[in-house]
Amino acid sequence: MIRVLIADDQGMVRTGFTVFLSAQPDIQVVGEAADGREAVRRAAELAPDVVLMDVRMPVMNGLEATRELLAGGGRSPKVLILTTFDLDDYVYEALRAGASGFLLKDASAAQLAEAVRVVAAGDALLAPQVTRRLIHEFARLGVPRPAAGRRLAELTERETEVLTLVAQALSNQEIADKLFVAEQTVKTHVGRVLMKLGLRDRAQAIVWAYENGLVRPGE
Repeated sequence: MIRVLIADDQGMVRTGFTVFLSAQPDIQVVGEAADGREAVRRAAELAPDVVLMDVRMPVMNGLEATRELLAGGGRSPKVLILTTFDLDDYVYEALRAGASGFLLKDASAAQLAEAVRVVAAGDALLAPQVTRRLIHEFARLGVPRPAAGRRLAELTERETEVLTLVAQALSNQEIADKLFVAEQTVKTHVGRVLMKLGLRDRAQAIVWAYENGLVRPGE
């Protein structure tokens, strides 16, 4: 079972998410929170696998709560950001804070459940429109800092190639098709890339690749 904590300042939203997700055979809603501070406290108490985190909340917003949740290291929950605001700053800052996914609230109920599963499995979830905004934000920020040479040098040529394709928001199957290899082979390469670079998931890998100049907007 995937244990989920729902953090949103609107009670009706929390209830709606709880009702739908609780109906899924593999998902259990273990708690709710009405603000970011409560989300941090409840996460410590309940040890969820995934936190559905709204961005705009009182007391502590979702981005600050995400940073605090993931700052301690050790076993941290995956954070799936939920918001009605698909603004560049939210996308960029949410991923910089360590979020594993970003989903707009106009997504369907089925998309929400699948997003929880994807994030719980350790993959990143970036909707196409979110990826476009993220790339636009990197372009706006200008020239990235020089690539982290030593860490990048630890990657094999194929791992570097896979990381480049991950940064372009391609799925494992799309990468496999492009490289003419099995999807499981791609999964293995992605896992090694994350381990060697000390990254949590694909979302962090995308940010790392752009920030270190491995991939540039427009490439």
